[in-house]
Parts: sequence; C-alpha cells; structure tokens
Amino acid sequence: MQSTKPLVATNIQKLPAKSIAFRGVSKRFGDNVILDDFNLDIRSAEKLAIIGPSGSGKSTILRILMTLEDIQRGEITIDGEKLWHDEPGGAVLAEGRKLREIRGRVGMVFQHFNLFPHMNVLRNVTEAPVRVRGMTRAAAEKRAGELLDLVGLAEKADSYPIQLSGGQQQRVAIARALAMEPSVLLFDEVTSALDPELVGEVLNVIRLLARESNCTMIMVTHQMGFAREFADRVCFIESGKIVEEGDPNQMFAAPQNERTKAFLNAVLEA
Repeated sequence: MQSTKPLVATNIQKLPAKSIAFRGVSKRFGDNVILDDFNLDIRSAEKLAIIGPSGSGKSTILRILMTLEDIQRGEITIDGEKLWHDEPGGAVLAEGRKLREIRGRVGMVFQHFNLFPHMNVLRNVTEAPVRVRGMTRAAAEKRAGELLDLVGLAEKADSYPIQLSGGQQQRVAIARALAMEPSVLLFDEVTSALDPELVGEVLNVIRLLARESNCTMIMVTHQMGFAREFADRVCFIESGKIVEEGDPNQMFAAPQNERTKAFLNAVLEA
C-alpha cells in the first residue's frame, strides 16, 4: 500500500463529532430477540469496538443507526436529536428533513464492500455526494481524488471493482463513506471477507482515521488485537445485552465477567 497523507487535506478532522445514546432499545426478527432493552452511550469522538459471538446483535446495532433496520421499542439520539423515539404503538423513526439531516451525519463501511459494479472507482466515490448532497461533479471529483490518495488508490480512479483486490475494494468503500463527510463512522466486520494478507492494508487506513480524525467511530470486529489498539472502549455483547465494557487493556488482560473470559480465550486461542 502506498504511504497515506494526513487527514488535513480532507478536512474530516474539522467536522464536529457526535454523541449517540441508545435507551431501552428492543429489536426482534419474529420471535427472535436481537436487542433486549439495550442501553449504550457513545461519547463524541469516541472510538468504540464492539465484540461478541456471532448472532449477538453487534451488526444490528450499526444497521439500526443507518436506519437499515427498524426497532420495536426504545429511543436513539444523535447529539440529542431523536433518530427513533417511543410512541404508544411502538418506536417511530424521525421523518422528512430531520431524518435526512441525521442520516447525513452517519457513514458506514460494510463487510462485503457494496460497491456499484457498473461504476468505476471515481463514480463510486462521487455518486452519493452529487446525488444526495447536491455537490457539483467537479467538486465531488476533487474531493474523491483527495480521498483516493488518502487510502492509497489515486491511480485506480478509472478502474472497476472487478479489477481490484478485496483490500482495494474495501479501501474504496472507506473513501466512499468519507466522501459524505460523516461525523459518525461505522465499520461492520470490514476485514472478515478479506484474504489474510489483505487485512493489514485496510486496518492501516482505519488506524490513520482513528488517530487523526475526530469522527465518532464504532467498529464491530473479530480482530481482537486491532480492537485493543483502535478503541478507547470495548463492549462485549451477547444475546442483545452488554455483558462487560471497559478500557481495552483491562478488558483483554483481565476481564471481570466469566462469559467475557471464555469468549476471549476461545477467540485468542483460535
């Protein structure tokens, strides 16, 4: 991977970070309870790692923040503004301009890249700023050039996703998320679909963002070593509830909950 430039050129670090609060959130699929009276506070500019077994509700938390999933009960706020709130019939999503404004603060990088296969790299990065934010094509392409340079892919602007490695596609996906200038950035198992030798190039970009950006960042991951390095705080989730949370060094060196100990022992041994 090419050396990356500091984020000064992208102005990302100048964006105000946002705090997030979950209050009494319940989410189910049929009879399957995913989140059960779930409560979580995430500070402005905090780097939070969420760990736990498969099916514990980790990715659902991110998808709810992106409004890709609904909830049955509870309240979710971003900087005090209600994304979801309770009414007698159940949880209600914000509407209209308020929803668009809140959504515009949140960007997400998915496990399987989700790039548009019929668009080249430049179009993948510029499409949302042009269509959603109303940026001019010239302004969007200028910013896309800066972001592709940041993730070490300036020379791939005219390439199509099929011509890229998995690591390169994921770096394009990060650039695409950053192009919308989010103040909250979500990472959902972003290395799990990659060959092991490609993981490092993606994590290097995230390291840079974590170090130099004041975005609030939430990462769902099975990369325990990276979670310990990346995060200000780690949350271990099982069966839709927070079992244990705390400082990464304390969590990984001396977890207090027996279930946390068993999970970390199993993952680290594997």
